[in-house]
Amino acid sequence: MAMTARQRARVSLYVQIGIFVVAVAALVLATDWKTVGNSVFNFGKIGPMFPDIFLVGLKNTLIYTFLGFVVGLSGGLLLALMKLSSFPLYRWIATGYIEFFRGVPALLVFIAFGYGVPLAFGVQWNVTLIVMISLGMVASAYIAETLRAGLQAVPKGQLEAARSLGMPQWRAMVSIVIPQAFKIVLPPLTNEVILLTKDSSLIYVLGLTASQYDLTKFGRDGISSLGAGLTPLLVAGAFYLVITIPLSLLARKFESRSARTKR
Repeated sequence: MAMTARQRARVSLYVQIGIFVVAVAALVLATDWKTVGNSVFNFGKIGPMFPDIFLVGLKNTLIYTFLGFVVGLSGGLLLALMKLSSFPLYRWIATGYIEFFRGVPALLVFIAFGYGVPLAFGVQWNVTLIVMISLGMVASAYIAETLRAGLQAVPKGQLEAARSLGMPQWRAMVSIVIPQAFKIVLPPLTNEVILLTKDSSLIYVLGLTASQYDLTKFGRDGISSLGAGLTPLLVAGAFYLVITIPLSLLARKFESRSARTKR
């Protein structure tokens, strides 16, 4: 007797549950939990990380991310407007910049501004400035494309109506088009902040003083100095989640609001 569609779906569900239970049981039985406890969850040895990982590492990570986003947002808006410009040279410059910094690893940008530029030009930069410029230049390439899409999504009738009322184009862009574009691109911009938060960990390639450490640096140094295995990295990762999870929830809220507006 042939099964109905509902019966087949139920059997498929039971099979999937069975496979999952067997896989979990095999993993539990095969794991050396004593070693895992000493190497991953050895929280008794990470006391020296506190409170510095919170007062210094978390604070610096937030500062580096914020500064990088400010530079990235400013540069991204400029690049987006250049790419939409009627002047071909502006479009070529913006396109070249965006393609270059989207194609080059962010780590190379950090090394270039941390070591290459000081050697080439004989200048000494503050670490915070290096991180701000490096993160900002990479972020601006991605934010530019996001903002360009948002600007193009604003109905052209908005700009034409403002122009018909005698408003200069620059003022119409600033007061009408750009604010609407930002509302459209808020979710991807929030996701860009999350990416910047993680990219700020690349600061480890620079020579840092204790007051300049970020979360990753605390976790990396803790592996060798505390004898707690991967536990310091686990703690650092938990602090990153403290930052990124609320941002993810905020991005979803923006997406839901945008979807309701479209309806």
